[in-house]
Amino acid sequence: MVKVKVAIPNEGGFVNQHFGRSKEFVIFELSGGEIKGQEVVSTAALQHNHEGLAELFKRKGVDTIILGGVGPRAIQALQLHGLKVITGASGSVGEVARAYARGELVTREVSCCEHGHGHDHRCHE
Repeated sequence: MVKVKVAIPNEGGFVNQHFGRSKEFVIFELSGGEIKGQEVVSTAALQHNHEGLAELFKRKGVDTIILGGVGPRAIQALQLHGLKVITGASGSVGEVARAYARGELVTREVSCCEHGHGHDHRCHE
């Protein structure tokens, strides 16, 4: 069976809709359509450091990043490190990971961050 690791930005058990402000990610190990393990990783020191986040995920063996709202520069940084990026996810991180494991999660286009968050970055993420 193929094992895959995915990372999802976590905020109170739900997908954090602002990738660059995520203080922690849950890394799920998936196999056979199920969650086989999980690890919570603090990323508070790496907020808005897209290259640093990508390097951390690669060191942890992550294959895919599942995100909610994210800007084009962040997507590019992740992809340049060989990571698959799925955008537009929402809901509980566990449910999102299970949906991905079952092959039911599809990427949705996002226009940067799809929420108001009090700073003006015009999708520079």
